[in-house]
Amino acid sequence: MAHPPNKSHGRISIAASAAPRDLMSGVSRLQGAWLARVITLFPDVFPGVLGASLTGKALSDGLWRLETTDLRLFGDGKHRNVDDTPAGGGAGMVLRADVMGKAIRHVQQNADHPLVFLSPRGKPFDQAMAQRFAAAPGLTLISGRFEGLDQRVIDHFEIEEVSLGDFVMTGGEIAAQAVIDATVRLLPGVIGNSASLEEESFSNGLLEHPQYTRPAVWEDREIPSVLTSGNHQEVSRWRQEEAERLTRDRRPDLWKARSED
Repeated sequence: MAHPPNKSHGRISIAASAAPRDLMSGVSRLQGAWLARVITLFPDVFPGVLGASLTGKALSDGLWRLETTDLRLFGDGKHRNVDDTPAGGGAGMVLRADVMGKAIRHVQQNADHPLVFLSPRGKPFDQAMAQRFAAAPGLTLISGRFEGLDQRVIDHFEIEEVSLGDFVMTGGEIAAQAVIDATVRLLPGVIGNSASLEEESFSNGLLEHPQYTRPAVWEDREIPSVLTSGNHQEVSRWRQEEAERLTRDRRPDLWKARSED
């Protein structure tokens, strides 16, 4: 029985095909590249912004790989239905357990990647989570749609629910791209200057300090004199103080957590 096809993006790609997966196993793949898999009803929106800038270059250079799987291919019946009305009644539709279960088993075969469902009720995505995902060999993301996913699938596969924040989107595709972007940039070789990763927001529990560049004066506003003084010790002290001030003012939750450590 032929398995539904995957669509792959990257330096070495696999075109959409109805061929069984085992017949495609001989296709050359880059060894050791971090792999992002996405189960979605809209595979054509990928790679999207992931194909641009540093993540796009890293993708074409083979530092990571991206595969999308069309959930519709696992749908039920003539019309390949993927959703149904909520048990117990209510508005909207829910992604079916049997359909998603087949898709997950297909994607996760011979893989032990973290399995994540993008959901507004999930744990807030943060830098520590991105670092954890980057340390894994890859990541499988499920893009939510409609009212959500049958809870039995989440429980059975022990899926981790992740949210970008306290708001609701029409689907998880944009969220999936955001999670992948934040993770890929942490992979070795993606960011040329590793020091920039150490100084950016959340890397040490603080928001990043303000940044300035030329011209020295713009609209009668000058760059803080300490930054042009040449005194690196004073620059470091100023940046630390500004990072702490911004964190106290804008993210008291982060400041409280830092104080409790």
